[in-house]
Amino acid sequence: MSPALTAAVPVLPVHDTHKAALFYRDRLGFAVDHVDAGYAIVVRDRVAIHLWAATDESWRERAGDRPVVSGAETFIAGTASCRVHVTDTDALCARYREAGVLHPNGDLSDKPHGLREFAILDLDGNLITFFERIA
Repeated sequence: MSPALTAAVPVLPVHDTHKAALFYRDRLGFAVDHVDAGYAIVVRDRVAIHLWAATDESWRERAGDRPVVSGAETFIAGTASCRVHVTDTDALCARYREAGVLHPNGDLSDKPHGLREFAILDLDGNLITFFERIA
């Protein structure tokens, strides 16, 4: 038998793991499973999103053409995205619209590739697209 992939866990860069975890809890309905200064885990239903602290400011002092050295440079926060499969995109979109977190160009729509989706931005600007398959 071949090995099977069973799940994927997005890990998004943020400026402040505590503030980000509270945003996911208060605005998106996730529970905070873990949070410390460098890492947080938020969970909702069967989805876990991990958040890591992009807090390295040393890039501002470095010379050269390699801006990423530690991988935790502050400019990385907000540059990631992930997609989350959901049920009832319409209801979830309505909740997130009320929470004021919809992406400016991410309102609910049916896509030609057979998905109904919408997108939000987290506190740092990471893009999260919620989708379900349509007939």
